[in-house]
Amino acid sequence: MLDERQEAVFRGYDDGLIEFARELVRVRSYSGEEEGVARLVEAKMKELGYDEVFIDGTGNVVGRIGGGVRSVLFDSHMDTVEVNDEGEWTLPPFGAEVRDGRLYGRGSVDMKSSLAASIYAAAAARDLGLHQGRTTYVTATVSEEYCDGVNLRMLFAETGLRPDFVVICEPSDNLVTLGHKGKAQLLLRTHGVSAHGSAPEKGVNAVYEMAEIITRVEKLNENLASFGPPHGTIVLSDISCVSASLNAVPSECSIYLDRRLVPGETEEDVKREMDALTAGKRASWEIGVLRRKSWTGVELVYTPLHEAWEIDRGHELAKACDRAHEKVFGRKPEKYGFWDFGTNAVTPVSMGIPTIGFGPGDYKLAHSVNENCEVDSILEAFRFYGTLIGEV
Repeated sequence: MLDERQEAVFRGYDDGLIEFARELVRVRSYSGEEEGVARLVEAKMKELGYDEVFIDGTGNVVGRIGGGVRSVLFDSHMDTVEVNDEGEWTLPPFGAEVRDGRLYGRGSVDMKSSLAASIYAAAAARDLGLHQGRTTYVTATVSEEYCDGVNLRMLFAETGLRPDFVVICEPSDNLVTLGHKGKAQLLLRTHGVSAHGSAPEKGVNAVYEMAEIITRVEKLNENLASFGPPHGTIVLSDISCVSASLNAVPSECSIYLDRRLVPGETEEDVKREMDALTAGKRASWEIGVLRRKSWTGVELVYTPLHEAWEIDRGHELAKACDRAHEKVFGRKPEKYGFWDFGTNAVTPVSMGIPTIGFGPGDYKLAHSVNENCEVDSILEAFRFYGTLIGEV
């Protein structure tokens, strides 16, 4: 367990940490609109005495404490999904109210509580002398909800930063999380021939061409489920068509597919599946590349094709997490997490940087009505992050 001095240092920051988490939740920060939160984070890092604080060209905030040889980076994203159902919320989505020991509001779970905890943790670790021989980076990144990992990729390219370890602070209910599923987002198109609606026999209806493919997608998902658990999934998440008018045969139909991969499934598996889905049809497929702009106006190009990843429980980073967990919670982890969703981890993992996850809150509450995070779990994560700095 933490000794009296350590607990006293952490406890001295508790109230400020929770108030800062509330400040972050109060500021709306949809993807591409994070400047308000970025300025808050920048100011708070400077107030806490970080050795270096800057905002990169993409709009990510970077704070550094220490200058040791070994480095660890704690990453949280600043953006949230939108609120399109405010009337269904019990409490205002940007009110940041604390009720019955829980912080309510959009981003309270995903992931402004984690962000606040990591920012304060680096300062507490410094006060405890845990930063000696180490460099701690805390990043607040942009547009993760649309572009997993592009933010860190652009940050690393601009600055040359390459930490020894990365902790992704996504919500994990404070479980040490060893990895997450892979993801492929695919765009499939069928190609028809336009004709007047009064003479459909003279055309080829691209929507009818797509109908069988949609049936194949549903069957593929059933087949994937038969392997599990764990198993991959595929779902049709969007559909549209191109037609000269409402009186014409559609000349093109498009669907967007979300394919989640478990360890052992590869990019080649996905490519074979797409070839099978489109076989014998007037159809083509491609990776569903997304293009967005950050709040600084920089173009973000996201190619959503990532295999699953998982760090070995025997890795030194995982062992450091075990030690930190034992000091904070009084026991080593009884179980470990594995996220169903994608995160910014895809960038450091692709670079061969050891990466692990840990964050407060139940991720199933993310993106939901009445999103909320238990205050005690935020404080526990704060202590875990700060303690981990001394263990890596």
